[in-house]
Amino acid sequence: MPHASNIVYCDGPDCPHAFDMVGLQPRNGALDALCPRCHGHGGWNAQIDLVTFRCRRAICDRCNGAGWVETGDDPVAVPDIEMGPGGNPRWVLRYVSKEEAEAIDPGPLSG
Repeated sequence: MPHASNIVYCDGPDCPHAFDMVGLQPRNGALDALCPRCHGHGGWNAQIDLVTFRCRRAICDRCNGAGWVETGDDPVAVPDIEMGPGGNPRWVLRYVSKEEAEAIDPGPLSG
């Protein structure tokens, strides 16, 4: 049985419903300032149903979903995929400099 819906599309973090039901990311101590693009959320709603609150999220390409950005010289953790010992891919965190992290292409799923 279909349900009522009111789907809203968000073009970016400046849209009125971009941060509905999107919590702030915890600060882990290595990252010093709120991300200027996502304001600490790590991403935003690319599409949200205002009746059921089902949504599709876009990952912030400025902070790679962390919600915080490094302002000092500490390395930044960036999610990556590597081959495991059995030949299967696995998610890992790779630590790079702030400049390298800002230059990484976030891919087609980011906003």
